[in-house]
Amino acid sequence: MLESLREPLGEAFFVRALAAVVISGITCACLGAYVVLRRMAFVSTALTHSILPGVVAAMLLGFSPYLGALGAALLTAAGAAWLASRRDTSEDSAVGVMLSVMFAAGIALMQQANSWRDFAGLLFGSVVSVGPEDLLVIGLTAAVVLTGLRLLHKELELASFDEEYARLLGARPGLMRVVLLALVALGAVSCVRLVGALLTTALFVIPAATGVLLGRTLPQVMAWGSACAVAGGVVGLYLSYYFKSVPSGAGIVLCCALPYLAARLIAPRR
Repeated sequence: MLESLREPLGEAFFVRALAAVVISGITCACLGAYVVLRRMAFVSTALTHSILPGVVAAMLLGFSPYLGALGAALLTAAGAAWLASRRDTSEDSAVGVMLSVMFAAGIALMQQANSWRDFAGLLFGSVVSVGPEDLLVIGLTAAVVLTGLRLLHKELELASFDEEYARLLGARPGLMRVVLLALVALGAVSCVRLVGALLTTALFVIPAATGVLLGRTLPQVMAWGSACAVAGGVVGLYLSYYFKSVPSGAGIVLCCALPYLAARLIAPRR
């Protein structure tokens, strides 16, 4: 058993992947706590799926895929906010429109490549291909996101539980929503290499949903969510290492879902 745990650690790519999974898991779980509490799961799905055209365009033009992903996510957030501000357009409709348009644009851009195989890792993740530069980007992104959450934790927490009271106290819940969307966009950028554009939203929602079932305060929700994300990520990574037929991204998401199912069965009703 111990040998099975130690053997992959002798591979440099596995150690990098392990570090990336731990860093991204904690980052997404902390962000996801606000996403779940504010009922923004659909919005986070739109942001994470909409990075597809940005990454594809950047790869076709020879730029960093992370810059393309960030640009596409921020464009989606801005477009959804603009559409939602128009008369007779609900926020759900605006988000749905941007999600459909951006994802369709990504597929259209993928058609310009010689082979869709070039983008398999982009869609479904390829954590074992994480290089030193990818790990640096993931670490810097995590530092920015966690620092932002730490500096704005009072305003974000207040706006998440009671927007009306937050507005009375001058916490500006509308601005906090925009800031949270920007942080989610940054978090999505760091996860695209791990689980792909199609599964990134799972890292925001599933661990945080587990934390909501087990924790009674926001720090507890974040702690339980981080534990779920890290444990699921590590187990999923080992699973994909020993069973080549299991994609790393899918393995990580499925292993994160197991604690949620267990918590759903044993946690007290809320």
